[in-house]
Parts: sequence; C-alpha cells; structure tokens
Amino acid sequence: MPSAPSRLPAAPLPRGPAGGARQADLREHNLAVLAQTLFASDRPLSRADLAARTGMTRSTTSRLVEDLVAARIVTEGVAEPGRRGRPALPLAPARATVVGLGLEANVDYVAGRVLDLAGEVVAEEIRTGDLRGSDPRDVLGELGELGAALTRPAGEVRPTLAGTVLALPGLIDGENGRLMLAPNLGWSDVVPADVLGSETVAALGGSVVLANEAKLAALAAATAAPGRHGEQRTFVYVSAQVGVGAAVVLDGHVMTGPRGWAGEIGHVCVEPDGPRCGCGARGCLEQYAGKRAILANAGLDADSRPADLLAAEHTAGPSGERARQALDRAAWALGVVLAGTVNTLDVDRIVLGGELAPLADRLRPVLLAELTARVLAAPWSDLRVRGAGDDVALATTGGALLALRTVLENPARWVPERTAP
Repeated sequence: MPSAPSRLPAAPLPRGPAGGARQADLREHNLAVLAQTLFASDRPLSRADLAARTGMTRSTTSRLVEDLVAARIVTEGVAEPGRRGRPALPLAPARATVVGLGLEANVDYVAGRVLDLAGEVVAEEIRTGDLRGSDPRDVLGELGELGAALTRPAGEVRPTLAGTVLALPGLIDGENGRLMLAPNLGWSDVVPADVLGSETVAALGGSVVLANEAKLAALAAATAAPGRHGEQRTFVYVSAQVGVGAAVVLDGHVMTGPRGWAGEIGHVCVEPDGPRCGCGARGCLEQYAGKRAILANAGLDADSRPADLLAAEHTAGPSGERARQALDRAAWALGVVLAGTVNTLDVDRIVLGGELAPLADRLRPVLLAELTARVLAAPWSDLRVRGAGDDVALATTGGALLALRTVLENPARWVPERTAP
C-alpha cells in the first residue's frame, strides 16, 4: 500500500459557457471551477477563500459549496480554536464517499485498487500468476470479480463508484475501448467491455475506460502527494515488467500522442542484429531491460525477484559475474534509448518503475554514464535517475485517479436532485 495518499491529477479549469448558455450550464461550470480550485490547493480552503480565488460572490460560492457537500465530494470541518470573529470552516476532499477503481492485467499479475477523493487507498489486491498466452475472457472475468469484491461496501454506507479504468500493457485505442495489441500477453483486438458484459460493466460504475499501463503509472507518479517526489512533475517514466513501456510527463500532464500510442520505447531498437523480440523485430529494448530478459541473461529463474538479482551479483564466481553483466547491459541499453528521448524532448529526469524500481540504485551509475556520453546538452543539464518506489501495481493508482477526475470535471452530475435550484 502506498505510504502516502495521492492527489487527484490536475485538470485545466473549465472554460466559461458560451454566450446564451442556460443558467444550468453556468451552475455546472461554476461547480467544476470550485471543485477543481479546492482540490488543487495545497491547504484546506474556506468558502471565503474559494470566493476570493475564483472571483465568485460569497453567496454564490456558499450555495454551490452546499451542493458539493450534499454530493459527498467535499466535507466541511470545524473552525480553528481561538480565532476571533466569524469562524472560517475548512473545506477538504471527502473521504470514503466517492471512489474510483483501477484494475490492471499484466504478464505476472492482476491487480485492483480503490481510491477515494482524498487519495486514500480504500481497498486493494494483487494476484500473481503467469498470464503469457492467457485467454482474455478468463483474465478479464477474474478482474471483473476482483473489482466487484473490492468495491463491495464493508460498512453501512456504500461509497459511490465514479468509474473504472483498466490498465493493459500494449497499444490501446482508447476512443473505442479496444486493446489493439499486447504482445507479451498474447492478446490482440480485444474490447474488454464486450468481454465483461453489460451486467459486470454496470457493477463497475457503468463504464470501463481502457488505458496503457505505463501512462497510468506515470500519472500516479506525477500526482504523488507532497514529500513523495510530488514536487517533480516533468520526467520520463519507464515501466518494466516483461515488456518495457514509457510515458513522458510535462508539468504533471502525461503526453499520449494523437492516438495515445506515445511511449513505446520497449520496441525501440538497441542493436539491429540483437535478440529476436516478441513483436517480430530484433534488438528491441525489452530484450535487454525487460524483467525476463535481465533474469535470463543473469542465469536466474523467470520467477525470481529483483532482490534475488541483486543478491546474485554479489556471489563469487561465474554466476555473480553473469548477474553483474546482465544488470550493466540493461542499464547500457536503457541509456542508449533514453538518450535519444532526452535529446529529442529536453527532459532530464528519469523515473524507473515496475520491476526496474528496486534496481534503480544499481542501474543508475551505468545509465547516467551512458546518458552523459550521448546527450548533447549533458554538460549543462541536471540529469537524474530515481526509482518510483516499491508499488508494483502503480498503474492501478493512476487508473483510480483518472476515474475520480471525472467527478471534478462535472461535479454537477453527482449533486442530488433535492439540492438543485
């Protein structure tokens, strides 16, 4: 479980309604502005604070805040003791009232995580297993059951499920909810919503949004709480399980490309005559820096963990040397590919996630040496490499956060009818 709550990903404040808009449109817009201003703040705000920040009148702000409280999106606390005058009650994201569900199927596991609007983990589960060549109907069926179990109320009050986002390691057609290709799973042309069926989709919040695993993990890394690297919001995130994916984050926003396919560095060529990759090409990065590639090159079993790899390199004799060479080769290959990314995009922070995160300290010297040698602006740059932490299923956090962002984009949808004017 993450050691600190995550903050909801930032969304641009909505533009005002066009001329001639209905009063309801204006109300929806103002609700979104208030909610997003409150959630973006580093400290609790009062109604007066919100009015001052948004330029709305105090009466309008107060009326709309009542709507947000009724929708269980916001809670209002108690006044600070000892303050003179009319007390200013702090507003904060509500806990355990509205939740988002992130699900993930990867080569070695399926996982689910439920987050509330405060970024706290409400429930989570990871189930390990070898899913290479699996039947998507079986795996998605298990994920549907897992999601239903995680969102089942534990107490008397049932949280409202805002939605579900499913992370998969491959090319995603997000507009049509279609997985085009996940070579390491052996899946192609899969529409998860169709496989799950309407009844399961309804139980998962009415829709299942599909997204790339690395991009969701990058979103989670970019929205980490302050004190957990939240201050650094421009970086290249590299995620490795069997495959290697990546995402570029600029000022907290994940770059996706016009079709959502940006970041497939796992299939960037390191050596034209290198090992054959599952995608059909030769010398792809994942054949050097993917989990199974590193373990195979080190002479370890495919189910070994990063800790086993780090321990193996400290053994005497040929086995230790083989492990050291495997790690150095992975770092070298990452440096070759990431140098091109840094040269192209002018992003000098690298975050290693997934199975690479526990290896970050070990890989850093060789990776940085390669970047320094290959990045043109290296003498004037501040190149840094760090691990994303020990959360293997970070994409589930990104998925839950993405599901919750829909609440901030249109909070009026969640306001009970009885509070509507």
